[in-house]
Amino acid sequence: MKYIKYLIKLITPQTWLESVNYWLRGSRQREHCHSVGKVQFGDLRCVTPISRCWGYDRGLPIDRYYIENFLLRHTADIQGRVLEIGDNSYTRKFGGNRVVVSDVLHVVEGNPMATIFADLTCADHIPSEIFDCIILTQTLHLIYDVRAALKTLYRILKPGGILLATFPGISQTYDHKWGDCWYWNFTTLSARRLFEEVFPAADIGIYAQGNVLASIAFLHGLAAEELQKEELDYNDPGYEVLITVRAVKQEAQL
Repeated sequence: MKYIKYLIKLITPQTWLESVNYWLRGSRQREHCHSVGKVQFGDLRCVTPISRCWGYDRGLPIDRYYIENFLLRHTADIQGRVLEIGDNSYTRKFGGNRVVVSDVLHVVEGNPMATIFADLTCADHIPSEIFDCIILTQTLHLIYDVRAALKTLYRILKPGGILLATFPGISQTYDHKWGDCWYWNFTTLSARRLFEEVFPAADIGIYAQGNVLASIAFLHGLAAEELQKEELDYNDPGYEVLITVRAVKQEAQL
């Protein structure tokens, strides 16, 4: 029998074999699929999104659902002196009385909530090793020099300090507010390569959340309330809506 299989491989074009293998691997999935031309698109059959406001005008944006779940899983990390970007809403919501000092960083002076004004790519005026935790949600993709920003974040963390970061995978990339500075979308692979240049590999936890339904709903601007919890929580590694990273700075060597 093994000689017959070998002969088949010799005389059969490789592309045809690959097509058969692909068909066999996907046969179980296709049992639940509609025939070609029979898919009912309904309200989603349009070339413009249902909403361009990320879902804020309909409820909680789907990416924010994933962000809040991520922070909820790591509430114990949000303690001591905490830095957040733009405002401190997540610090207050998830840090509670564990937070001793709450700082807010903004890149442009004038934000009344900010305690620090700085560009993370060149922030030498921020002292080193002062933060126990940094909450960096949906920020890195707006910074062109990501490597410089990560080096700053590492420097200003205390030894043993924790960075909780999130950034987009599958996402709308333009609106009136962020379109002019939206430089990157990430994958878990690219995130790991970037973070391992700065943080110890063993101290980095990277996770993606999303699936095809959540991706489509998010791109259309639907809200988390319009999907069921099990639909949002189902994870398919081929559809990374949100990337989350928990990275720990090395403890000081004695």
